[in-house]
Amino acid sequence: MTLSAHAQSADPFLWLEEVDGDKAMAFVNSENQRSLDALTQSPRFKAIQTEIREVLDSRDRIPLVAARGPWLYNFWQDAANPRGLWRRTSWAEFRKPQPTWETVLDVDALARDEKENWVWSGARCLPPAYEKCLIEFSRGGGDAVVVREFDVATKSFVAGGFTLPEAKSDTVWRDADTLLVGTDFGPGSMTASGYPRIVKRWQRGTPLSAAVTVFEGSETDVGVDPWVDHTPGYFREGVRQAIEFFRSATFVRRGDELVRIDVPTDARPALVRDWLLVRPRSDWTVGGRTVPRGALAAIKADAFARGERDFELLFAPTPTRSLASYSVLRDGLVLNVMDDVKSQVLELRHDGKRWLTTPVTLPGTGAATASAVDPFTSNQYWITYQDFLTPSSLLLGELGRGKPEVLKTLPAMFDAAGMMVEQQFARSADGTRVPYFIVRPKKAAPGAPALLYGYGGFEVSMQPFYSGAYGRAWLARGGTFVLANIRGGGEYGPAWHQAALKHQRQRAFDDFIAIAEDLVRRGVTTPSHLGIMGGSNGGLLVGAVMAQRPELFGAVVAQVPLFDMQRYHRLLAGASWVAEYGNPDDAADWAVIARYSPYQNLRRETRYPALLVTTSTRDDRVHPGHARKLVARMRELGHPVWYYENTEGGHASAANNEQRARVRALEMAFLWQQLGSE
Repeated sequence: MTLSAHAQSADPFLWLEEVDGDKAMAFVNSENQRSLDALTQSPRFKAIQTEIREVLDSRDRIPLVAARGPWLYNFWQDAANPRGLWRRTSWAEFRKPQPTWETVLDVDALARDEKENWVWSGARCLPPAYEKCLIEFSRGGGDAVVVREFDVATKSFVAGGFTLPEAKSDTVWRDADTLLVGTDFGPGSMTASGYPRIVKRWQRGTPLSAAVTVFEGSETDVGVDPWVDHTPGYFREGVRQAIEFFRSATFVRRGDELVRIDVPTDARPALVRDWLLVRPRSDWTVGGRTVPRGALAAIKADAFARGERDFELLFAPTPTRSLASYSVLRDGLVLNVMDDVKSQVLELRHDGKRWLTTPVTLPGTGAATASAVDPFTSNQYWITYQDFLTPSSLLLGELGRGKPEVLKTLPAMFDAAGMMVEQQFARSADGTRVPYFIVRPKKAAPGAPALLYGYGGFEVSMQPFYSGAYGRAWLARGGTFVLANIRGGGEYGPAWHQAALKHQRQRAFDDFIAIAEDLVRRGVTTPSHLGIMGGSNGGLLVGAVMAQRPELFGAVVAQVPLFDMQRYHRLLAGASWVAEYGNPDDAADWAVIARYSPYQNLRRETRYPALLVTTSTRDDRVHPGHARKLVARMRELGHPVWYYENTEGGHASAANNEQRARVRALEMAFLWQQLGSE
């Protein structure tokens, strides 16, 4: 890629956007070495790295599984299998403390044999036999994948089977010999966000060039995705056109036509057997009543097709209660609900006249997520449960059967004796009550080192979680951990997210700052001992508040961050986030964005807290140029900054446990170096 002289003069560090450019990689290598020299010498680094690696490689981890026919499939990485094993076991074996697993595909062996840097990205298998699968691999962990057909019965790739070259593809089985494919078909086939805008039907034995177009979106769309419902007796196919990040149109095939489901573009419809379910993101007046945003409503699908609009509310939000997600069972639904960021799980079933709701008994008030075991044939559902101090557990529930059964429990990964969890609420600049969690030793000294983590975007909720890595590296060493539930997230449903959209973005930053100030006011910590951390959109968060309130923090860790908000929409998937942040090319939007964009708001005369930025060369979602350019600017202005760019890992910043342990240990060593005593 060659950049014009004019573009380079407008931004002196634009050359750092050349991902694999010689000059850019020389900068990366130099900064990496500088940070490694400084941080790996820390007395804490080696111990922390070893402890985190032990957690990641532990064979005591709960193997999360996907039910496919009589088998339970799992993808597993450990010290002996860094790239991972795709494996399976029976239900009877899975109930044992140490199941026996059958290897289906060894990714390490495949990578060695093919001399490729394969990173597992998942498998899409055709029901009900689940023996034909589309396996996805990325090179180095990016979002772009190679797709190859795999036969589970023979444990081998299908000679002459379906294959797709590396691209951001979305491919689903229509039947054993037909795929619906969204991929890079050549010039003009991708959106400005870098995702497919065309879906084609591809028949086995024919070249991809012969695939028949079934739908075309616009270049300005985020992307177009095919979908197929294989529920016995209810086969359906269609496409979803993502117009913006939270606006879409869903089409279903009726005969030779794709017919749009007539709901608002900010509502998400789902056809579930003979029902149509709709989740609106704004109040929707329909059929003489208003379905509130964040609700879940249902109507018979054939009645809706006839023009009827008499929806029944299955879930209605309250000021503190929101619907996080739901999962389809054979004869009902299971809902994941939050009330002041505490989890609830609800069973729903229809008795022939109305929908009935039954609460599910959970182990505690932490974070629980329920998901169907097999929506085609079963009323069973998994529940994963965890909180900050309680090791994760896997439960098995069944519609109408009462209390779920505990199948697996993770052993303690750190000593939580003497630790406590509390939920507090801060008052933001506009008076909004903002929740956050504090995890710390009961006898923590006033002003102890504290780490505040946040995200605040895209309706993503931050819920309690159990982490052996954070537990060992931070909590067990006397640190305090704080999780922020700021606006922009989904903790209180769509309204909580929408309150910090576009021109209201500052509210997310104000909420985070308010929590930091509340921690200081309560004596939990002091500014010089308060570190902040966030990744991706959370990297933008910590970068913005660092620029706005540098005196409030002692250290900052930004992971795979967005920093240059003037150019974010021109880099990789950035165009898909205009609905979240606004368009920098629009004068009114830029007037707002310019006030918080970290790259444009650094000042030589300001004293900033020490900053560590981590990213990946292979991140094809958030461009590594964001991180590189801000580090170069900080260095130019004479401010303290450390940088580490992993050459693999994609947006996750690491491709295997060794890399994950190294990156996390660098971050923890940096925080202890800046906030604690060596």
